[in-house]
Amino acid sequence: MCLAVPVKVVELLDGQMAVGEQLGVQVEFSTALLDDVKLGDYVLVHTGIAIETLDEDEAQETLNIWNELNAGGE
Repeated sequence: MCLAVPVKVVELLDGQMAVGEQLGVQVEFSTALLDDVKLGDYVLVHTGIAIETLDEDEAQETLNIWNELNAGGE
């Protein structure tokens, strides 16, 4: 099974790299597969590579599901 999680871009780095926030954790990933990634964008990241840009509503919906699943384990 493959898993990609929405990440909000918080910093753009040299060499088609970026830093994003993912479920409260900052992660570094490649943006080489996407055109025109901007600060504040939400992207799906799989194995350290951004594979798709999401609109904010879609990203928030997915993150809400993640949070519900996480809360269920408490």
